[in-house]
Amino acid sequence: MKIGLSRKMSIALVLAFTVSTVYATLFSYFLYERLYVNSLKTEMLETGRRLANSYNGGSVSGSFIDDVNWFGEKSQFEVFAVKNPRELSMCLPFEVDYQALISGEDRETLLKGETVYKKGHVERLNRDVISVVIPLLDGKRLEGVIYLYYPLANLSEMIFRYSIYWIGGAVLFLLIALTVGNKWLKRAIYPLKEMQTAARDLSDGNLSVRVADYPDDEIGRLAHTFNEMAESIEKEDEKKKEFLANVSHELRTPLSYIKGYTEAIQTGLAPPEDKEKFNRIILREAKRMERLVEDLLDLAKFESKEFSLKKLPVPLAQIIEESIEKVKQRVLQKGIHLEFRLNYDLIAEVDEERLEQMLLNLLDNAIRHTEKGGTITVSLTLKDQAFGLITIADTGHGIPAEDLNKITERFYRVNKARTRKEGGTGLGLPIVESLAKLHGGTFHIESEIGKGTTASISLPIISASFQ
Repeated sequence: MKIGLSRKMSIALVLAFTVSTVYATLFSYFLYERLYVNSLKTEMLETGRRLANSYNGGSVSGSFIDDVNWFGEKSQFEVFAVKNPRELSMCLPFEVDYQALISGEDRETLLKGETVYKKGHVERLNRDVISVVIPLLDGKRLEGVIYLYYPLANLSEMIFRYSIYWIGGAVLFLLIALTVGNKWLKRAIYPLKEMQTAARDLSDGNLSVRVADYPDDEIGRLAHTFNEMAESIEKEDEKKKEFLANVSHELRTPLSYIKGYTEAIQTGLAPPEDKEKFNRIILREAKRMERLVEDLLDLAKFESKEFSLKKLPVPLAQIIEESIEKVKQRVLQKGIHLEFRLNYDLIAEVDEERLEQMLLNLLDNAIRHTEKGGTITVSLTLKDQAFGLITIADTGHGIPAEDLNKITERFYRVNKARTRKEGGTGLGLPIVESLAKLHGGTFHIESEIGKGTTASISLPIISASFQ
């Protein structure tokens, strides 16, 4: 049987209250035993000793006995004096053998001048009492005793009345606590139930579901976290839909070219002099599709937990030079000036193939967006004594400020028509960013319209010259 949180908290409240009540009862008994009873004993001893101080020796006089008995009438204790302990029963309102109250052992104690204290049930009195017997000694002769006692029945009645009030108050308090507590619990748990319903709606595909704002406590922060999670899931779903739409769009365009030109050639609609041109277009679009699929596969691999880099310690300048060499012919053909300033002492543990992939992506972007006569500058410098900073700066068109934050999103293009014409897939920069993070580094882009763009990759190094 499942028990709800509200019922669990109510049960916890009852258990806590029960434990508290039992503890309070035991503690009250402790206070009664240790404080009240001991206080009575102390007071009785002091009273008896003060009365005994009025005895001056010799036979106990009748006036002394009358004075003690008079005091007993005014005191909260039963107090009387007797000349001979054997006469003790004559002073009680009961027919009793003195041996029931003072044993032979007690008499020996009294003869030593010591006080006798007793607490418990006395059969002859048929009640529980606490009693104190003070000896009246003349030398070594026991001339009499002063007997003080207090019926514990009075104490029991007081404790019983106290217990009734205590239990009654406790039950009343429990009822009030449960009534108020249940209302408070329902109010406190309502946000959790709302979040439960919202989570169920979220799992059913309603990604727009949100919960209300609550006070800034644990439940309020949980509600805020839930809303953030739901918003994140919704954004990811939107990105997924956008990604699928972009992939479909990117594939649809080259496929339509390939299909159209292929049909034109096969059906004989293409003029003979244009067949070679159509074949070049088909080949170009097929290569673009191939690059797109490869980039998508790369991104999927980089974001999977199973993917790992094949790192080796290598001079960063060496990989940069090899990458520059691969694009040098394109740079010369387009009439772009290429400059580079490299620190040959920086060694990093990197995956050579993937680092070259990053560099070629950035160099390709710089070449495509830099006009004839422009300049591309590649540099490698030491940053913060722990990182190698690779920068590729061009004097190309630049990127608008509003596009900089989105430039590393998949398929994002500043100039869609121009980039597609030049063969870009819109995945190069996301790949660079993913690989930089996998290497424990960072990727950053700065740009200004009309002045160019600077792309920077920061990678942790294992060796450097600090001269």
